Amino acid sequence: MNDDLRIGDAIDVAAYRFPTPQPEADGTLAWDQTTAVVVTIDAGGRRGTGWTYSGPATAAVIETELVPVLRELSPFDIGRCRNLMWRHCRNIGSTALVAHALSAVDIALWDLKARLLGVALTTLFGAVRPVTPVYGSGGFINLDDDQLGEQIDGWRAAGCRAVKIKIGADPGRDLARTALATKLIGPDTQLMVDANGAYSVGQARRVGAELDRLGVSWFEEPVTSDDPPGLAQVRAAVHCDIAAGEYAYGAYDAAALIGAVDCLQLDVTRCGGYTGFLACAAVAAAHGLDVSAHCAPALSAPVTAAIPNLRHIEWFIDHARLEPLLAEGVPRVAAGAIRPHADDPADPCGHGMRIAETAAPYRLPTHG
Repeated sequence: MNDDLRIGDAIDVAAYRFPTPQPEADGTLAWDQTTAVVVTIDAGGRRGTGWTYSGPATAAVIETELVPVLRELSPFDIGRCRNLMWRHCRNIGSTALVAHALSAVDIALWDLKARLLGVALTTLFGAVRPVTPVYGSGGFINLDDDQLGEQIDGWRAAGCRAVKIKIGADPGRDLARTALATKLIGPDTQLMVDANGAYSVGQARRVGAELDRLGVSWFEEPVTSDDPPGLAQVRAAVHCDIAAGEYAYGAYDAAALIGAVDCLQLDVTRCGGYTGFLACAAVAAAHGLDVSAHCAPALSAPVTAAIPNLRHIEWFIDHARLEPLLAEGVPRVAAGAIRPHADDPADPCGHGMRIAETAAPYRLPTHG
């Protein structure tokens, strides 16, 4: 290890926009594209790569606020890098776009450190399992019954033992779609639903009672995650697990959800990267809670392999489609689980991924 190694000017930031095959919607939002903001950091003849799913403005945050802080720091001192970047952003806020930016840089730093040491990230983190279960996720509210069935068939064919659909548009239609999904998945697959914070507490309690009757195992964001007391009220009224946390930007946000959820969700591209994910998972473990990785399955795979209280990774259909376009070496799902490294002999270190040539057509010309 070269203790004198420093981060220089070889930092690249780029935004890539991937259209969805068709417009998609959940209970509170509609979209037709997904943007990935990518950071690469070169030092010592190695390159670390990280990204976040965010808006193009996040690239500007990285370039103007974070990159100047990183210069002349050691790529091995990730904790110091993280603390200095976080402090630098105090007056502009450390949540939302700034948290996304910090997450992408943190992931790139961990990937770089592992590559400089010549090891896989799972070795650096200390894996507790060789593979991590995934659940199929999509089931958008604007899908017709045939399209919903096609997605479910794909997840079952991949060996997923749990699948998740969106609800939150209209309680009556939501329950009808849920009933259909229970028939489509069969008796050996768990059904999960995600309202994306669309309901009031009263609506969520009424819908939750029907979800219990249908055998649903997971009710995600029945009300907005900005309302932990509301989540706790719903949790007290239903039997299925209440989940939230995808908008937790750090350990304080994770702690605020203790007592309000049965499973804490964490998004590695929002909660502070690998450093933040480990910290938030420790908060959950201290209170006897499982965690579940929200989206970004390829990036989540290395760190989730090291989390004892990890339940599963969300194999979100949008990210499952675009990650192989964005990067080479993306780990694959088989038998309902993801192995955290693609075992590519050409790239055995770090998280094993690098930006692919196939991503070039999707790169935005500017960050605006």
